[in-house]
Parts: sequence; C-alpha cells; structure tokens
Amino acid sequence: MTRVTYLGFPRIGRRRELKRALETYWRDGDAAPLLDTARELRARHWQLAREAGVDVVPANDFSLYDHVLDHAVLFDAIPARYRPAFAADPLRGYFAMARGDAELHALEMTKWFDTNYHYLVPELQAGQSFRLTGDKPLAEWREAQALGIEARPVLLGPVSFLRLSKTVDGSDPLQLLDALLPVYAELLAQLAAAGVAWVQIDEPCLVLDLDAPTRQAYEKAYATLAKGATPKRLLATYFGALQDNLALAASLPVDGLHVDLVRAPEQLDAVLTALPADRVLSAGVVDGRNVWRSRPAQVSALLEHATRRGSDQLWLAPSCSLLHVPIDAEQETQLAGDLRSWLAFARQKLEELRLYADALAGDAQAREQLAQQTARLEARGRAPGVQRQDVRGRLQALSPQATLRRSERPYRRSVQAGALKLPPLPTTTIGSFPQTDALRRARAEHRAGRLDTAAYESVLAEEIQHVLKQQEALGLDVLVHGEPERNDMVEYFGEQLEGFAFTRHGWVQSYGSRCVKPPLIWGDVARPAPMTVRWSSYAQSLTEKPVKGMLTGPVTVLQWSFVRDDLPRETVCRQLALALRDEVHDLERAGIQVIQIDEPALREGLPLRHAEQAHYLDWAVQCFRITAGGVADATQIHTHMCYSEFNAIIEAVSALDADVISIESSRSRMELLDAFERFRYPGDIGPGVYDIHSPRVPATTEMAGLLRKALEVLDAGQLWVNPDCGLKTRGWTEVNQALAAMVAAAHELRGELAQRAA
Repeated sequence: MTRVTYLGFPRIGRRRELKRALETYWRDGDAAPLLDTARELRARHWQLAREAGVDVVPANDFSLYDHVLDHAVLFDAIPARYRPAFAADPLRGYFAMARGDAELHALEMTKWFDTNYHYLVPELQAGQSFRLTGDKPLAEWREAQALGIEARPVLLGPVSFLRLSKTVDGSDPLQLLDALLPVYAELLAQLAAAGVAWVQIDEPCLVLDLDAPTRQAYEKAYATLAKGATPKRLLATYFGALQDNLALAASLPVDGLHVDLVRAPEQLDAVLTALPADRVLSAGVVDGRNVWRSRPAQVSALLEHATRRGSDQLWLAPSCSLLHVPIDAEQETQLAGDLRSWLAFARQKLEELRLYADALAGDAQAREQLAQQTARLEARGRAPGVQRQDVRGRLQALSPQATLRRSERPYRRSVQAGALKLPPLPTTTIGSFPQTDALRRARAEHRAGRLDTAAYESVLAEEIQHVLKQQEALGLDVLVHGEPERNDMVEYFGEQLEGFAFTRHGWVQSYGSRCVKPPLIWGDVARPAPMTVRWSSYAQSLTEKPVKGMLTGPVTVLQWSFVRDDLPRETVCRQLALALRDEVHDLERAGIQVIQIDEPALREGLPLRHAEQAHYLDWAVQCFRITAGGVADATQIHTHMCYSEFNAIIEAVSALDADVISIESSRSRMELLDAFERFRYPGDIGPGVYDIHSPRVPATTEMAGLLRKALEVLDAGQLWVNPDCGLKTRGWTEVNQALAAMVAAAHELRGELAQRAA
C-alpha cells in the first residue's frame, strides 16, 4: 500500500512559540522552559501529521536554531574558540556558535541552497577528528515512539555536510570524509540497535553540478555506510532534478530514493528506469516551497505513472521539507473564503497527500474530491487574482532604454561627488534602526483601530526625529530615516501594491528566531500611489545631510513572497520592477539624492545548475535596471546584499549598474572580497564591518582592521563604511556603541590615508 510521509516540518510553531521561548532564554538564561516548549512542539506537530493521515513522520528535523549546526555539534565539529563555552554550558556554547556572544564571533551564515532559510556554516580544518556527541536523533525518535507514532530519524548526509562546510585553512572539506564516516556508521549502528527501521539521509547536493572527486566521495561514503548494522536508508534529494547525477544516486547501496517531482516532474521516467526494482521511490509530488494547492490532474498523472513499480514500493511526500511554508491555512480566517480555498500550508499539504494515496487505493470519495478540485481549477484559472490590462500593456511597451542610466559610472561618480560632498570612506547604515517595544505596540494598536492615524503618525514622526538626531550625534555621513513605519521590508511594500494578499499567521523561519510572513502574490502587480515618499521627504527636511530613500528591490520582493504559479516568475518580477520604478522617480522628484534598492535575494534566486543561471541573471539584472533606470546622474543608487557568495555572480552584480553596493562580510572576516579581487568592480563598495545578527559589539580596533583588509583589495575612493545589515532587531544601547566605534574606525582610516597622501 502506498505510504504517506514527509521530509521535515516547520519548527517555529503555529504562533511562533519557539521564537518566544528562544528570546526568553537568551534574555533570562533559564533553559527548562525552552526545552519544554521544544518538546511540546515536536509532539504537537507529530500529532497534527498523524491526524492528517501521515503514516511515517520524520524525527530529528526539529532544531533549536539550525539543523546543520545541530550536525556539527553532533559530530563534535566545534571550533576551539567555542569549547570553553560548551564545557561550561553546552546550550550556551551552541548559541555562541549560532549568534556569538560578548566575546565570541558567530559562525558564518549563508542561504540554504536557493531558499530564504539561512544555515550556519560548519567550520572545519585539515586533519581534524570527529566523534559522536549526544544522541539527539535517537532521543527524538524515542519521543515519537513513546507517543505511539512511527518515526524515521533524519540526518544530513556526510557528503552534503562536508560540501556545505568551510575550512579555515583552505583545504578541501571532502578530505575529511575518511574521518567522518566512522562516526556516521556508529550513529547508524546506534539507531539500528534501538530498533529504528528506516533512516532518512538528506543529500541535497546531488542536484548540483558535481565534480569527479565529489562523485567518488558519494560512492565511497555509501559503500561504507552499507556495511554493518544499519536501518534501511532513504536517500533524499530535493530542490531540483538529479539529471547527470541520476545514475550515481540510483547506484548507491540504499533502500529508497526521494526525488523532487515538483521542481522536476520531467525526471520521473528516467528515475523509474534507473532505480532498481527493489528500491522504494519517495515521490515528492506536492510543493514544499509554495502555498498553493496542487493540481490534481498533473499529480494524478505522475502517480499513475509512478505506480508502475507497485504501490508497496511507492511513498508520497512533499517535494522537500515543509520548513519553507507556514503550518495551517485554516488560521487565516480574515482571508476571503475563495482565496483561502486555494491555499495549502503544511497541514493541508499532508492532507492532500493522504487524498492522493487514498485515490490510488481506489477510494471513491477521494477520487470525487480530486475531481471537484480539478473542475474548480479549470473554471477559475490557476490564480484567483485580477488581471490588469494596463500593467500587461505597459510591460509589452517596455523599451530597452528603460533599463539604462543616463551616463556611465565614471561621469556619474564625479557628478555625485560634487552634489553630495562626502568625505573619504563615507559612513552610513543599511536602513532600519531598532524597532522598540513601544513602536511595535503603537503599530499593533493602530492596526487594531485603538490608536487613530493622526496619533500613530505622530509616533512615527517622533521616532524619525530621534533616529536622525542619533545619527547626527554619532557623526554618520549619509543618514536613513530608520523605517519605523515598516513591519517587514517586503510586507510593507506588498501592503501598498495591488495584486498582494496577506496572512496573519503565515510565519516562516528565516534563521534562528527570525521569522518572516511572506505575502501572497495572487494577481497582477500595480502601484496605486507613492509608498515611501512622504516619510523620506519628512526625514530629509530635518537635516542638511543626505537621507537615503529605502526600497526593497523587485527580485527580493519576488523571492520573499509566495508567488502565483500561473505566470513565469520573470513576468511577475517585471511587473514589480515597473511599480518600483515609479517610486524611484517620485523619490527623485521629491529631492531625495540617494536611493537604496535592496536586493539581498539576488543570489538566492540563482538556479542551482550552471546551465540555467545565465537566463535567470539576465532577467533579474534587467528588473533591477528597470527599477533604477532613467534617474539623473546626480542621484546615487545604492543596493544591498547579505549572506551571499558573490564569486558566481560578480559580473551580474556589476551589471546592475548601481553606484554603491553594500554587502555582508563581517562573519566571513572580509572573505567575500575575494570575488572583488578577481573581478575589478567599477563601483563603490561598503563591506559590512560588524555583524548585526549577534549581540556582540566589536571594538574600533577590530573594525579598523577589517577596513585595512578591505583596502588591500579596494581603492580608498571605492570604500564605504557600514554595518552588514539593518539594525531593526538590535537594541539602542548596542547600536549606539557599535556605530560610535564604526565611525571612529572610519576616522582612524581617514587619518591614515591622509598621512599616506602627505
């Protein structure tokens, strides 16, 4: 009989219970309530899955912060600087690796493949050893067993773990495979001895372009793990097609293979041919990364084809972990019923899978439900949103000239220097300033109708005045208004654009306790009125220094939303670009001389396979250039990107034709600047000099040292000084201390440059 399962579940809770428990622990230091909340959430989510009709649940997919960090700790891959903290208190050491503390830098953080989830990058070195520490996979499996729920422990596979890690000495992480495999073997033996029937081993790197050493590492790893006592092994791949890695994956000595048939339905025939007849096929047929209900006609056709291998050898699952979607659409009672009926969050996706499995088994009621859903789709079209002919006509009329600035970079730089009159190594911030409890309360009261608009706007005006005074007192050169009116850098714009809808409980984990609530793009996108001009103009009226206008770029709005699936993503992105272009021109007409168009998700959207990347970069760059195109030479266009590997896209970053780019580089200690050493970037660059995601406040000497490293790669005339991201999540005390140190570091370097010039 076809079984229903899934690869992973959202951790944060229906009402962000884990977020609140984490932040309480970080504030108060009492671990017991945090661990109790984690245990309650695991039990609740397993029970939800069982009620939805799931046969086997995953265990060890839950994490207090990040599953890759969990594996680093499980294998004792703990850098030496954290070991004293671990010895004193393992939980404190764990969070020191994740967030840093007063003395310690956090591990580097980057995007999990092409998602908006961030993972902690394990830090390894040549010759290091590994050992098994703790029993988290087994302990969480036992929790499920105690509840009477059949579970399957989840592990990140050894090759993907090493490929996703970095070494501090520049050696190849795969050279550590021989040292790591005995620990995996020990863990599998431990699970087998406890009675675990199946284990899920995630190897998402199998959907990437692989070199010969990596292929050999897979062969060696799984030949080794097949020896000795071990549960049956499900090899899980996701986020794309196996393509040229299919023969490798199918040849590995495992007992089942999970494939993504949402991103790559075309691979099913090849998988059925390549996979030995005695292996289980776990078919990822429901989208684990978007929130729309599946199309029964398409899914049923895939499943009818997949049953060639027999129902006993077929499992049904989402395409990937459900970590990337909210938990339950039934909470969204404020949405129109018709729109809500189109939505499938994690719970609904599991119910869909049960329905498909029952239909395959011949259940007449299940088949009738699928037929009704198909009829509704055919009657309404895929998206219930409005089509706007004015938007579509404007896209058709778009000319190549719309993507161009008026002059080339060198001329613009000279014009901007005269207009802005900034010192060498100008200082600025990325945009947001602390959102205090009082500010959040005022926003909540205004949304609830308990604070009228005039009173709320008075709160915002006072906050902007405060933010500007603080920046002027600190001596920053280019100011920001602090974004007190914004709840989220995407949601704020979506609320003012047509074609968007919003959930109340659709939270998704970005990293740690940081959650986002992606909007739903369900219709054609248009801007009915200016969105940021009023508050930007107000801020500029309060100071003689330039104040940046702050926008979220079209690619990031696209990537950080749940996007309708009846139009190509690039078409939706161009609609966004045109709407934001109007905002840029309105800001310019209002006298805003510096406009920042943030694109932190540009790298995130890059396809995983090299052969598909050029097309994406072409339209992504074009959309940014549509947004910024046509402004005057004196208007300085900034962009910001964070937690991205730039080597693969540095030419595309240059092609954006922004005047200034700010990037995250503090956690990597300026390693990202290697890309700019290889490629002579023609614009200005602000490499972040301190990590805003950590409570640690670095000293002036540390930031000055990072600036000196940057000057080894960049010309002094290119270098800006800024944090690595916005300051929304930090407190005012640490922000003032850190920015004061940052400004002091800039002054110190200016003095050194002046001495050299003399």
